[in-house]
Amino acid sequence: METNKISKTGTPTSAAPESQTNPTRRILVVEDDADIRQLNMEVLTESGYEVDAAEDGVEAWHALNTKPYDLLITDNNMPIVTGLELIKKLRAEDMTLPVILMSGTMPAEELEKHPWLQIQATLLKPYTLAELFRTVKEVLVAASDAREQNTLPLNWQRLPSVDRLRT
Repeated sequence: METNKISKTGTPTSAAPESQTNPTRRILVVEDDADIRQLNMEVLTESGYEVDAAEDGVEAWHALNTKPYDLLITDNNMPIVTGLELIKKLRAEDMTLPVILMSGTMPAEELEKHPWLQIQATLLKPYTLAELFRTVKEVLVAASDAREQNTLPLNWQRLPSVDRLRT
């Protein structure tokens, strides 16, 4: 797995590969606090995920439009573009990416006003690394299950039609 930091120019910088537990899962971590961002990246990378990071919503939006991701983990309280503003932009563009919102104080009133934001989970700071890992795993499993339920079987064209079942 690679850990990538999205630079101010939008160019990823790579680190050495780690574990191969979840080779197909790509996560974008958005956090303006460098220490928290680095810690989250390290934990997720060591767990086998491919992780990119952005220090604000502007960098994150660029990354989201550059690469496909399986999960967005974003802080809410950030300068320029907040986590909620980033999620609103994401949903306005019909991006169905699962989202985990992190914050020191959850914007409960704002979340109640906008259920269409479809935030899969929240993490109240300070959270433990075990809480982060468990939440990521639960959200990715739920997203995978939902995708499986919405996909047609490989042999869908050879399945009997509804009309043939009625006779």
